[in-house]
Amino acid sequence: MSTQATAEAITDRTPLLKSRLGSFLAVVPLSIWVINHLWDNLSAFNGAAAWQTSVTQYANPFAQAFTFLIVMLPLLIHTAWGLVRMFSFKPNNLAYSNYGNLKYLVQRVAGLGVLAFLGAHIWLAFLHPRLMEGGPEPFADIAREMHHHGPTLMVYLLGTLGTAYHLANGLQTFAMGWGIFASDRSMRRFEPVSILIFLVLLAMAWGSIYALYTAGAAFPPELDH
Repeated sequence: MSTQATAEAITDRTPLLKSRLGSFLAVVPLSIWVINHLWDNLSAFNGAAAWQTSVTQYANPFAQAFTFLIVMLPLLIHTAWGLVRMFSFKPNNLAYSNYGNLKYLVQRVAGLGVLAFLGAHIWLAFLHPRLMEGGPEPFADIAREMHHHGPTLMVYLLGTLGTAYHLANGLQTFAMGWGIFASDRSMRRFEPVSILIFLVLLAMAWGSIYALYTAGAAFPPELDH
């Protein structure tokens, strides 16, 4: 094969390679982190000490930095990839109001909501306490906010709802992009599994929120709320 032909072949494959890289970074590191993070937050049912140990404590500063890196780098790449796709697609739901088109549109809208939620969550729950207050967010603070501050509770409920949907539906996109599902029939067979994954993730997220909300009753509300 000539050099020109090789270059043309690589160029032809570039969109597919970018798409697969974007979906890989969404599903593999981020999905693992989201599931692990939700699982850790369920320790709120066991009290403040268990939650602090599971969610905010790290074996050493290097473990904390490494965890932040493997979350933030894929998240930034996936965000850039997703925004490019967002501005390049044109919804045709009015012309083709089928289930697949609706899922596609909701996935994009959920992606924007998840981006805003994760940005606020990473700053308020991870970066701000450590950079501005010298330590991780205390259990009492987040539990108090959940119980006494309605906007915080609503943001977490909607943010985790969007995250659960975006991740579960993204698994189908990932499987299709990587050739795991080669037909519409195989995609339809996976649909109940995708719904089950969504429900499990949502149950974990809202279970954690419920535990924090319940625990927050023990802490008095802040005066500015």
